[in-house]
Amino acid sequence: MSNASLSPLPSADRPDVTARLRDALLGASFTADGLLELLGAPAYAALSRSETVPALRATRGDTPLERLVRLFLLQQPVPYARVADVLPVGDCLESGWLVRAGDDEVAATVDVRPYGGPGGEDWFIVSDLGCAVGGAGGIGNRAEGVVLGVGGASMTLAGLTVRTPVSAALDLGTGSGIQALHASRHATRVTATDVNPRALHITALTLALSGAPAADLREGSLYEPVDDGDTYDLIVSNPPFVISPGARLTYRDGGMGGDDLCRSLVQQTGERLNEGGFAHFLANWQHGEGEDWTDRLRSWVPRGCDAWIVQREVQDVTQYAELWLRDAGDHRADVAEYQARYDAWLDEFEARKVKAVGFGWISLRRSGSAEPSITVEEWPHPIEQPLGETVRAHFDRVDYLRAHDDAALLEAHFTLAGEVVQEQVGLPGAEDPEHVVLRQNRGMRRATRVDTVGAGFAGVCDGSMSAGRILDAIAQLVGEDPVALRDRTPAQIRLLVEQGFLEPA
Repeated sequence: MSNASLSPLPSADRPDVTARLRDALLGASFTADGLLELLGAPAYAALSRSETVPALRATRGDTPLERLVRLFLLQQPVPYARVADVLPVGDCLESGWLVRAGDDEVAATVDVRPYGGPGGEDWFIVSDLGCAVGGAGGIGNRAEGVVLGVGGASMTLAGLTVRTPVSAALDLGTGSGIQALHASRHATRVTATDVNPRALHITALTLALSGAPAADLREGSLYEPVDDGDTYDLIVSNPPFVISPGARLTYRDGGMGGDDLCRSLVQQTGERLNEGGFAHFLANWQHGEGEDWTDRLRSWVPRGCDAWIVQREVQDVTQYAELWLRDAGDHRADVAEYQARYDAWLDEFEARKVKAVGFGWISLRRSGSAEPSITVEEWPHPIEQPLGETVRAHFDRVDYLRAHDDAALLEAHFTLAGEVVQEQVGLPGAEDPEHVVLRQNRGMRRATRVDTVGAGFAGVCDGSMSAGRILDAIAQLVGEDPVALRDRTPAQIRLLVEQGFLEPA
């Protein structure tokens, strides 16, 4: 399917109309909170899954908000006169936000979705029609240059990004502009790139309709449109990371072989980051036969950067192919065509000796250290979003541990992190537990096994005594040689600090 099936976009050069449209939407409570109150939690959640029937049932009335939901979210024609009561309909028709539908109705040309910013802002994400109303069968619009709205991946990336004030931020592959919108809150200057000119146009609409500052929009792939020598304090990207045969859908297929697009993106980032700057990416990576996937990802990390790479999910090649075939609605096409596409995916994986595909995130921090820290781990368990502060704290702990050898750790003071609980595991009635687990209820929500010394140590860390003095007291209590205890415990302390259970006082 070609771009011919996509609707013409509203003008991005009419800030006066956009401002009046924004005021009208806010005046009708067309906001994230307003939608939740109108639709109720089940219908609101169903919309995020692209299921519209519950919302259609909840908007059978004729209030201004119900009309706007049907118009912009459910993409139903609405009588002209009923829209004119709510919106500056003449301006919206002239600038392309609306079009005539039949004799006395109007229809939206784009999806406009209320989105609550982290500071309580009322934002709006603009995207192409059909992308959010496809139902369980996948997206409704499979045009090559289609621009999607907010999805789970977009939310994940926005949540894990470190949000400190910066001078310059770069959003690579901006899509509908959600990452650029978030960056506009804490970056003096935002640059957004995309290979799809339609995405840049929609990003401009998203920013303007949300009342955010305009971004520097540049067309091109990855770092191509960025000027030589330009560097940034923050780089984010939700790239077209899907490992697929060919590049049929611009929003998801990178067009490079295997996971080369993600690898290239990460490897080229080092020279674009300022000292102390952060980069955050979502990515897919191959699990090849006879290859350790962690080694593969370590080889991607650019020089001078610390890295934290988390694999959130792994799918075998059949599951992976089926996921993305359904995403595009291919399973609803002709059976022979679907089978041919499925076959092509498996041929691609077989040729590359790929047995599975991993999905997760990659965070880089430019440190310039001669001994960079690269943490690659698998964590498929629930986490607490937003995670940006947890990511920043991870790299702070990396710096701390790099600067403190074992002797320095024993002289240091620590406190137990907030909301850490202890669990004892063992047979019922046993006098002593088989093992002790410390569990976090915030951030990554980690759990780690410790011995009785480690549990006792963590339990009394309130910042008042040095680690060494605490160990001496424990040695006296358990009748152990204090020197031996001091020798063997720093590794456990280091692990507890690294994973965020203990914090330097």
